[in-house]
Amino acid sequence: MKLSGWGQFPVVSCTLERPRVQADLQALLARGHGPVIARGMGRSYGDSALNPAMTIDMTGFCRMLAFDPVTGLLEAEAGLLLADIIAAFLPRGWFPPVTPGTRFVTLGGMIAADVHGKNHHRHGSLGNFVEWLDLLGPKGEILRCSRQENPELFARTLGGMGLTGIILRAALRLLPVETGWIRQRTLVQPDLEGVMAAFESSQDATYSVAWIDCLARGNALGRSLLFLGEHARRRELPDRLAAQPFSVPSRRGWSLPFALPAGLLNRYSVRAFNALYYQAGRRALTERLVDWERYFYPLDALAHWHRLYGRRGLVQFQCVIPLASARTGIARLLETIADAGRGSFLAVLKRLGAQESFFSFPMEGYTLALDFPVNDTTLALMQRLDAVTLEHGGRFYLAKDARLARETLEASDARVGSFRDFRRISGAGQSFASLQSGRLSL
Repeated sequence: MKLSGWGQFPVVSCTLERPRVQADLQALLARGHGPVIARGMGRSYGDSALNPAMTIDMTGFCRMLAFDPVTGLLEAEAGLLLADIIAAFLPRGWFPPVTPGTRFVTLGGMIAADVHGKNHHRHGSLGNFVEWLDLLGPKGEILRCSRQENPELFARTLGGMGLTGIILRAALRLLPVETGWIRQRTLVQPDLEGVMAAFESSQDATYSVAWIDCLARGNALGRSLLFLGEHARRRELPDRLAAQPFSVPSRRGWSLPFALPAGLLNRYSVRAFNALYYQAGRRALTERLVDWERYFYPLDALAHWHRLYGRRGLVQFQCVIPLASARTGIARLLETIADAGRGSFLAVLKRLGAQESFFSFPMEGYTLALDFPVNDTTLALMQRLDAVTLEHGGRFYLAKDARLARETLEASDARVGSFRDFRRISGAGQSFASLQSGRLSL
């Protein structure tokens, strides 16, 4: 069947298998017809969960296995949705310790990408909260991996993009919370220097993320709305909310039924949207209560929002620039985008904390993420953004990648060779592969 990532680019024909029990999964691997790749909800943007020969749909492995109400340790199968974790445990006072920008992802997919969220500067990536995982290896063996047992395999699976084995089960520590509300504070910043200074002075905030106007130029380069957040305590809610602290207003879901015309997103429409959004942010309340869904997952309210970008789909550019060169690097990226007139209205800036890992994306610095419609002009622009990233010592997020060149990845990340060697020596390279791993020679 035809499959793609969330960006709808590329779209390829894949043999898709949907095993429901572990024995059937092991039997698929034992066929020996070539390498396979596991797939969850298909929310990685590009081709990291695509293998034409065999793609294995893991969403049938979706059971919750055990939960400790004292420690918050959840044991579950890898195909369990983050949305289902929230639905089951937020009413009991528990929330995911790290979350990406959508709740429609699987536990195994989050571990494979070692996702980060708005709190990386404080709490790091999801891997910090994974106690153990069970991995199906290249010979069909099942290995318990943790910081004490098979520690290197455990560490390389975090951020390994499904290329070390198939994650079957995992134990994740949840975060205790008192309510389903976030105390949000909005800081309006007139330029890039202002928003970066605000990030640095807000290191104590649990959550921080900025929407950035990537088409603003001159003195307004990098003008932003910085959103800071804290889990609200029950005593901080008004009486009408405190009575049922986990009950939040229901959101009416909308769906985009078809892809919009490709030319609808252009420099004029994006510039107009960005100007209106920035001005609306300036007029909004500086501090207010926001429910968890609106704060963490605003785009989930519009199903198939990727169709905004037209039939050819979208590509996302996401890099992280190390702290020492972040000011000049992010400025140069924004200047390049503004000069090209190909802005994104979904432009996000975050401050990442320090992290050492075998292959995960985050490092201390600033990460910029932008969405672009797929066309020859934007693909050429992204190559220029790649070059700016390399000039400033940055690297790229493989969960968002659909078109990076092997040479660019190698130049950006000294860990690539070690990851390749591990896959070769362990045998994982012969059993697990994706279109992305082939493109990047991983």
